[in-house]
Amino acid sequence: MFIDSHAHLADAAFDADRDAVVRAAQAAGAIGVVCIGASEQAAAGSRALAEAYPGLIAFTAGVHPHDAATYDAARDTVWIRQAVAAGAVAIGECGLDYHYDNSPRDRQRAAFDDQIGLAHELGRPVVVHTRDAEDDTLAAIRRAAQLRVTGVLHCFTGTAKLAQAAVDAGWYVSFSGIVTFTKWTGDDVVRAVPDDRILAETDAPYLAPVPVRGRRNEPQFLPYTIARIAATRGTSPDRVAALATANAQRLFGLASDRAAQV
Repeated sequence: MFIDSHAHLADAAFDADRDAVVRAAQAAGAIGVVCIGASEQAAAGSRALAEAYPGLIAFTAGVHPHDAATYDAARDTVWIRQAVAAGAVAIGECGLDYHYDNSPRDRQRAAFDDQIGLAHELGRPVVVHTRDAEDDTLAAIRRAAQLRVTGVLHCFTGTAKLAQAAVDAGWYVSFSGIVTFTKWTGDDVVRAVPDDRILAETDAPYLAPVPVRGRRNEPQFLPYTIARIAATRGTSPDRVAALATANAQRLFGLASDRAAQV
């Protein structure tokens, strides 16, 4: 059994066969999928999926750093609050991306800071995207810690220093199919994250793991990533799945009649 802690099932890539994708995930062992709403439209679609598959799909709501240039606190905090009132389990995906710089960096920082404040106000964790923005992400984690806001660094590809800072602040670190790629060099970080702070995700429809790399990614493929994490940590896939499931339940406040046993 596993929980996919980060998937974009509301993405248009799944429009033709979304129900089949969900059923395939269940057949593969999924007892939960956190569907990410990184825009108002995506959050609405993710909410609809959570309502269609109660107890299986949870949803989030926030503004991605790529869209920070058009972030408007007066407008966007309204629909994010509404989404949380409707059951959104986290704020995000928000954060910083200085690799693509699709939005000016000062606008990214302002939108991220606003959403951390909103997470504090609403009592929700943050789902954080960070790329090539370590110093400012570290500063954001420190501010969040002061506000007692927890979160997850999703699809982690950063340094051991950043991962440790997140763990020290009570945050979680999530690994995706990237850990199966030939060019992956972060096994030391995979080993260093404590048992009670590790998550696993697909980031579907992106980043399909080996041996299905090149295909549209789906939650049913998460066991490949879990197996790679387990091999790196010198333990069994069942144990990693149980740990990551229990951690996702704790972070997002998810309930399950089939709680993971570590």
